Amino acid sequence: MDEHHDGFESALSVNPGIPQPAIVDNASLQRFLNHSRKVYGVDDYVEGILQNNRTVLSKAITLVESSLPEHEQMAQNIIERCLPHAGKSLRIGITGVPGAGKSTFIEALGKYLTAKGRKLAVLAIDPSSERSKGSILGDKTRMELLSADPDAFIRPSPSSGSLGGVARKTRETIFLCEAAGFDTIFIETVGVGQSETAVHSMTDFFLLIQIAGAGDELQGIKRGIMEMADLIAVNKADGNNLEKAQLAKTQYQSALHLFPKPLSGWTPQATVCSSINNTGIEDIWNTILEYEAATRQNGFFTTRRLQQSQYWMRETIQTTLINRFYTHPAIEKSLPLYEEKVLNDQMSSFAAAYALLDEYFAGLA
Repeated sequence: MDEHHDGFESALSVNPGIPQPAIVDNASLQRFLNHSRKVYGVDDYVEGILQNNRTVLSKAITLVESSLPEHEQMAQNIIERCLPHAGKSLRIGITGVPGAGKSTFIEALGKYLTAKGRKLAVLAIDPSSERSKGSILGDKTRMELLSADPDAFIRPSPSSGSLGGVARKTRETIFLCEAAGFDTIFIETVGVGQSETAVHSMTDFFLLIQIAGAGDELQGIKRGIMEMADLIAVNKADGNNLEKAQLAKTQYQSALHLFPKPLSGWTPQATVCSSINNTGIEDIWNTILEYEAATRQNGFFTTRRLQQSQYWMRETIQTTLINRFYTHPAIEKSLPLYEEKVLNDQMSSFAAAYALLDEYFAGLA
C-alpha cells in the first residue's frame, strides 16, 4: 500500500516480517522415507531384532500377524532364526473382569519392574477388540508412562480374527520379543471367556485381577478361570473400598482352598493391591518370583513349557488344515452350493460336510 495518497500520509503500513522456516526438515524427512522404503530380508529382521531395534521388531510382528502366504513364510523363517535366542523370559498372563483396572495395574507393575532394571513387553490376546470396550488399543493410550518408558514395549493384537489364530500369533510374537532382549512378558486378555484358556496355554504364571463391591464375589467369575489362577489380586484396595477388598480377598482365599491342588505343587493365593497408590505391587511381584523359584526347583516350569510347545504344535496343525481347506479352489466353489442345500433342508449338515471333505481330499490326490 502506498504511504502517500492525495498528499496525506497513511496510518497503515505493512512490515516485511521474517521468512518462515520449512515445516519439515528435508534431511530428516529423506532419512525417514529411505528407512520406510527399505525392503527387509530375513537377515535384516533377525539382526534388527537381536539388536532390540523397536522399528524392526514391530515390522516383524506385523509379518507374523499377516495372513498373506509370502509373509507367513518369511515370518516363520524369522522365528526359526530367533528361537535359539528366545525362552529366557518370565511369561505372565494377566486377566480380569472389565473395569477391574488391568491397564492401571499393568502400568504400575510395569513401571516397578523397569525401575528394577527389567525389560518388559506387553502383548494382548483380543480376537474381537472391534467390539470390546477393553481393547489394548485403548490401554496403550491410558498407559502413558509405560508407553514412554524406553525399557517397555506395548503391542496391540490384531483387531479381528479367530481366537486360535490370534493366540498362535501372540505366542510367536513372544519369541520375537524374547529374542529382542525382553526378560518379562505380560500377556493381557480382555474380559472373561475362552481367551483366558489361550493365555494360560502360553504363560508361566497366571494372574487374575478382581475388584470388590461388584456383587457376589464368587459368582463374578467362572470357576474354570479361578482354577487356572496362581494368584488372585483384588485391585482398587484403597479409600473406602479397602475393607471390602480385604473381605473379598478372604472369600477368594477360602474358595481357592476348595479346588484340587495344581500339578505345579504351588498353593494359589489371594491378595489385595491398589494400582493408584502403588500398594501391594511389590508383594505381587515377590509372589511371582516365589512361584518361579518353586516351579523351577521341582521341574514343573520346564515341563510345562515343553507341554505348551506340544499343544501349540497340534493347534498349528489344526489351524493350518482348516485354512487350507477353506482356501482350496474346489471348496471355495462348492461350499456355497452345499450350504444352500443344507439351508433348504435338501441335505443334512453331516452329509454335506463329508461330501466337501471327500471333494477336498480327492483334489489333493
